[in-house]
Amino acid sequence: MRHLLAAAALALGLIAPGAAVAHREGGPPPEGIAISSLTHGQMAVIARHRGEILDLTARHYPPDDTLRRLTNYAEIQSAWCLWGLVPATVTDETSPFNLCAHAYLAATRDALLRLQALRPADATVERLVREIETEMIAEGAALELCGYSAAAFSTAEVIGPDWVAVPGHWPSLAAFALLAALAVGAGRMLRRPVSRASAPAG
Repeated sequence: MRHLLAAAALALGLIAPGAAVAHREGGPPPEGIAISSLTHGQMAVIARHRGEILDLTARHYPPDDTLRRLTNYAEIQSAWCLWGLVPATVTDETSPFNLCAHAYLAATRDALLRLQALRPADATVERLVREIETEMIAEGAALELCGYSAAAFSTAEVIGPDWVAVPGHWPSLAAFALLAALAVGAGRMLRRPVSRASAPAG
């Protein structure tokens, strides 16, 4: 519940006037660390292993600037994408959140590849890389494409959801309607006066 309310608060902040986040219409990403594209099928595999990848990158020592920037971008981009909590964010290419999910999952994948380059003899990293590769091959992930499968990203560009498209995507609309109902219910509970028990007769 706390996570859902946090998502609602962030969502309201993102759609408020003055929120400066791009929902890319096309063209190359701006300069920064380039992040390779990720196919629709590969997204699902990376999403399943995202927590494990970020745990490994967080424990890496000594610090590496490229790895730090990739993981920071992945975390920031995930927050802008409401942590993938909106239904069908990863699975539905028509979701208003699908492009931003491509961005944070592509950054997560590139962070793992950077970690592999930094620690070529690390058995834990190699095991995870091989496990992900095996799943992608078994599921034909590289062949499962969508409209954003060729999109490349950059750490210099944060991609926001397509808020204009939310009313036309019923899973997203239903999720925000539920969050609004929860917020209203929580507000009513907070405003409800606390009844005091009657004092015992003397």
